[in-house]
Amino acid sequence: MRLSNVALLLAIFAAPACVPLGTPITDPNAGKPGQSSAVQAPRANRELRFEDAIYDEDIQSVQCYASSGQPTEIFNPPVVPLGQGNIVLEFDILGNQSRRLTARLVHCNADWTPSVLTDLQFLNDINEFNLTQYYTSTGTQVPYYHYRLPVPGVKLSGNYLLVVQDQGRQPLISRRLLVYENRLDVQAQLGLPPGGSARYTMQQVDFVIRYGAFPLVNPAVEAKVVLRQNFRWDNAKYGLRPTFVRDAEQQLDYQFFNYENAFPALNEFRAVDLRSLRTNGLGVAALNVQASPRELLLNPEPGRGGRAYSQYEDADGQRVFESRDFGGSGSTNADYVWATFQLAAESPAPGPVYVFGALSDWKLKNDFKLTYNAEKQLYTGRVLLKQGYYNYYYVVGQQAPTPPDAAYFEGSYQLTENQYDVLVYYRPPGTRTDLLVGYRALVANGQEVQLNRGRLFR
Repeated sequence: MRLSNVALLLAIFAAPACVPLGTPITDPNAGKPGQSSAVQAPRANRELRFEDAIYDEDIQSVQCYASSGQPTEIFNPPVVPLGQGNIVLEFDILGNQSRRLTARLVHCNADWTPSVLTDLQFLNDINEFNLTQYYTSTGTQVPYYHYRLPVPGVKLSGNYLLVVQDQGRQPLISRRLLVYENRLDVQAQLGLPPGGSARYTMQQVDFVIRYGAFPLVNPAVEAKVVLRQNFRWDNAKYGLRPTFVRDAEQQLDYQFFNYENAFPALNEFRAVDLRSLRTNGLGVAALNVQASPRELLLNPEPGRGGRAYSQYEDADGQRVFESRDFGGSGSTNADYVWATFQLAAESPAPGPVYVFGALSDWKLKNDFKLTYNAEKQLYTGRVLLKQGYYNYYYVVGQQAPTPPDAAYFEGSYQLTENQYDVLVYYRPPGTRTDLLVGYRALVANGQEVQLNRGRLFR
């Protein structure tokens, strides 16, 4: 559907109860004062949350990505153009019994509240999809079923929550998906943060929005922008307003001076290789193959804050599942193991410490919380993981809405390679939901970065 056809949109979406035009996007991660924002609610809580969440302790190893047919597709975020590309959800259910599952999509506004659209307004099919692709694990000590769901296409751009549910319609998994149209021209680049030492520890993303003939009446208010680092939602920037409005050029400039669009650059992610249970992989100190499930003790790791920056390839916090001991697909022949993380620290951190990354859904989960041993000066924690290659940080939990502090143990260096993306939402006058009308991704300190300030801000 083309956004230029305003009349058609008005016919479909018009309703007396409309959200006022230009309603700003507020940060959906913000919690109540004194409440820990990052610690996930207990798994027994089955109330649907409009975020990436797991509601059943038997659900493990959830991956949601845009399918490209390439071996690296699992590293793609679940972001696709309208009418192009497919999003795939994969996960395991531990145990010897398969389950009868269904999935549905919920269209959401820019702030991840559910929109008032009916299913037929954004889908061509009945909004209940059976999960018929599932396979039993092969040759593993821990039995499980591996499920795979290609997500059906939609008719409108915007935010979508994919919900997997059991026969009682209780949620098991929820995942945020993005479907966009590039009706606006969004250009972005890595800039230099203003002020002193911040230029050595922060990364600032400057960007422009060229709206041309797009029907923006009050562009500074109507264009709602979200900025993300490494496709995370927990530390995303909301409510960004343009610093300059160039009416003659039909352009909005976003180039701030108070760190509104700057992130701590942090460090390259740590890595551990659990793909073999016959030899010690990267970061593994010892194997216990007699235990069931088998156990791996990881090397004690020092904090990296204050150390010299060292560049190496990482997967920006992601992971891949694979077993190198047997042939076949890592989806069904990779076993589950107990991995014990060890972090050396001369004194306790100023807050609880967690292992953090895609392996924890970018949340501070109790399963990934570490315990400090003052005698050994060591944080340790035992986590059930599927065999594979993992990226992660050690972070210190903070109060809502502040994201966890990774710089305490990892340091922060402007030279770090990170991925960023800019999301631009628009609600046409008289309509009932936000559309994602602009999207741009870039890699900071990578080959795809284009540092051409003159072209962007001419």
